[in-house]
Amino acid sequence: MTSWLANRIYQEVIPRELTYSTQLTITHQPTWYIQKDGQINISKLLTAFQQFFREHSEHWIERFDYKEAGPQLLLQAFLQRIVNSGGRVEREYGLGRKRTDLLIIWNYHDKIQRVVLELKILRSSLKKTMTEGLKQTWDYMDKCGTDDGHLVIFNRDKDVSWDDKIFQQDAIYQDKKIMIWGM
Repeated sequence: MTSWLANRIYQEVIPRELTYSTQLTITHQPTWYIQKDGQINISKLLTAFQQFFREHSEHWIERFDYKEAGPQLLLQAFLQRIVNSGGRVEREYGLGRKRTDLLIIWNYHDKIQRVVLELKILRSSLKKTMTEGLKQTWDYMDKCGTDDGHLVIFNRDKDVSWDDKIFQQDAIYQDKKIMIWGM
């Protein structure tokens, strides 16, 4: 997968800079998302982000210079604030494919938890976006050697109610469970 940012340093610095002010103002405490075994509870984290996104996305996305990438940048800022307390977020951009791949690497008790997040903007049908996204998520999970995969789909259609945009759904692709998150 190629990135629009060829230099690995810029791949880390530019998204952090674009989301820095947002990171500072998100008030969730990282310890709330840590399970007793030390792993990050990604379902709890993404559920909290769904509510945060529902309540604040219109206001926050206006702050970004890149409004098309706003939902993805907002999620990255939300994650970065949490993950900074014990891990990191690696990013790959597939701009021609209208997606962003995130890999959360979380260190706990001398172990490493890897969580794949595939971010997509809904452009045509939800079914088509899910079909493409599940394959992309599975491919990235396979590449990263993890069974923990999540497909996040942002619906930017102002005519669709938030009740219809926000959902969680389990899916199986190539014998792997992938959680789908609608926002």
